[in-house]
Amino acid sequence: MRATNTGHFLIASDFDKTLSFNDSGLVLAEMLGVSNFEQKVDGLARSNLVQQGGELAYLIRHDPEFRGVRHEHLVEAGRRVGLKRGIAALAEFLAHGLEDCRFSFFVVSAAPRALVESALAGMVEPAHIFGTEFHYDPGTGEVSSITRVPAGYGKVAVLDELECRLGVTPDRTIYVGDGSSDVHVMLHVNRLDGYTIAVSENPYIAPIARRSILSDDALSVLVPVLEDIVGYDALAVRGLFERHGLQIQEWDKVTTDFVTIRETPGAPA
Repeated sequence: MRATNTGHFLIASDFDKTLSFNDSGLVLAEMLGVSNFEQKVDGLARSNLVQQGGELAYLIRHDPEFRGVRHEHLVEAGRRVGLKRGIAALAEFLAHGLEDCRFSFFVVSAAPRALVESALAGMVEPAHIFGTEFHYDPGTGEVSSITRVPAGYGKVAVLDELECRLGVTPDRTIYVGDGSSDVHVMLHVNRLDGYTIAVSENPYIAPIARRSILSDDALSVLVPVLEDIVGYDALAVRGLFERHGLQIQEWDKVTTDFVTIRETPGAPA
């Protein structure tokens, strides 16, 4: 994406391990007393039965240990999710915009929408959150069907919907994610000249993202946005943070190569 300081940009962020420190499904499982959540997810991933990221939705609908999940369980799990610092500040900054740049910030996650809304209450408007949606049985309150899962291609569909609604062209879409479940949407955004940011060193996603940034503070994603899109240099980025009462204490720019070397059988030592 060519650096520019004008226009309207869509910024979409994943939730689990992007705005949070842990997987919301694991939080829900621990709350319900389900001890083998990760094994269940790994089994579904190996079977390719569901799109990556949609495992929790499948378990809630079909697994006996999760079938008792109700809306109130999702809300409570959301309250227990550990969040990164600076989410409210990030949302506020993007809402105000910068010079001739205008940003629309949305959270797009395969996690249950009720859970994400609960976790981000008071920081991100519910209308700006897309997550897995369920239909609940009016008699028991249990999940009776899944109506939408923004996982895999589902995230692409959400971005297309938002671009159309906001009048934002794909080359002005920015996506922030952390793991292999974001590969599909990142490839889509890159193909249409958008901009992608990885917030982890996941070997499947780091080589795909335009930039990678590691931090415990959600505000950190502003650094590549300010540099590569708004066109600020490092000094201007630091100055902007300081004018908002913030200070970048550590900022190490590194390039990481992922290399695997194996010895060829029969090769001379």
